Amino acid sequence: MSEASPQAVNRLLAALPDAEYQHLVPHLERVPLSLKQVLYKAGELIEYVYFPDSAVVSLMSTPEEGSMVEVGLVGNEGIVGIPAVLGDNIGTTTAMVQVAGFGMRMKASLLKTEFQRGGSLQSLLLRYTIALYALVSQGVACNRLHHLEERLARWLLLLCERVQSNELPLTQVFMSKMLGVRRAGVTEAANSLQRAGIIRYSRGMITILNRQELEAASCPCYKIVKSEYARLLGTEHS
Repeated sequence: MSEASPQAVNRLLAALPDAEYQHLVPHLERVPLSLKQVLYKAGELIEYVYFPDSAVVSLMSTPEEGSMVEVGLVGNEGIVGIPAVLGDNIGTTTAMVQVAGFGMRMKASLLKTEFQRGGSLQSLLLRYTIALYALVSQGVACNRLHHLEERLARWLLLLCERVQSNELPLTQVFMSKMLGVRRAGVTEAANSLQRAGIIRYSRGMITILNRQELEAASCPCYKIVKSEYARLLGTEHS
């Protein structure tokens, strides 16, 4: 579907017809995204949107003072700051970089103008919004219904797809915050997966040793979300 420039590593940008992609190029700036960098906060103005390529960004909810839990995840398949494009430039979540890397940055107001022109860009961003909604809503059900080990497996699978690597720089403290559980619970779940030979955890690095077994250890939510992204965006994660 795409004839976009090979420089467009982000999958949304790469899915655009070349003419529409080239129309965006003068407004796109490739920027480094550092670990724990906050791209915007809940309740604040979204000035820029980001198309990650090698970075991964968590969308965080802050249910009470001093606490945060991940409700969404955006990597090279998506865009950070979609509310600003759809008509509201105030963040409903906090966007924080979970895995350092790079992405393309663009002023939200400019992308909103391009979105309003219609065409493939508008259709693609609307379908991405539906896919992201599926991820968030499935996550709510998953957190309520499934065991922590299954949830951890699902989360690791989603993350390694977006990083496109089987090596994930993660600490147990960070994982517990993202999953909204106590560190002891994450430790127990990670140790169980490690004893099964599915992952290896050492010095803040998780290595996926057996992707097939990790999928088997995950709850059904992983495949549901994966199929929705493939159906709506016409692409499979590698």
